[in-house]
Amino acid sequence: MRTATRTTVRTPSDLLDLVGQDLGASEPQVVTQEQVDRFADVTGDHQWIHVDVERARSGPFGTTVVHGFLTLALVPRLLADILVVETFSMGVNYGLDRVRFVRPLPPGVEIQGTARLVSAKPIVPAGDGPAGVQAKASVAVEFAADSQPCCVAEILFRYHD
Repeated sequence: MRTATRTTVRTPSDLLDLVGQDLGASEPQVVTQEQVDRFADVTGDHQWIHVDVERARSGPFGTTVVHGFLTLALVPRLLADILVVETFSMGVNYGLDRVRFVRPLPPGVEIQGTARLVSAKPIVPAGDGPAGVQAKASVAVEFAADSQPCCVAEILFRYHD
């Protein structure tokens, strides 16, 4: 398991100096079967490999597995545990450039996020819009026990001054 580490910057523009650097590792977290079931209810994806614990025991993974998109939905939360920007008016997810679900994630297994800042550039305000910084981080959702990834994603986010 990695030691949880965090990068803290005062303002969005401070991100410009961190491009190419590792930002840290999140605290360990666990996705529960209850969370998987609730995600299935929200999305309508009740495929048995996610929600039928009994049937999944004899399935290809020997257990239920977390929806890939639930794992992906954790990326902003994990990144928020890794990167703290102290002063900004608004932060938004701007999109994704690359996502891969590398290994299935069984519920009940500890995961950690790790992140590296891939790029950061100033946002030029349009009209009277807010200035700020658009950044891209490469985030890996890893099995905490052995640091092997189950999901990797490049996430784009914006912090407005």
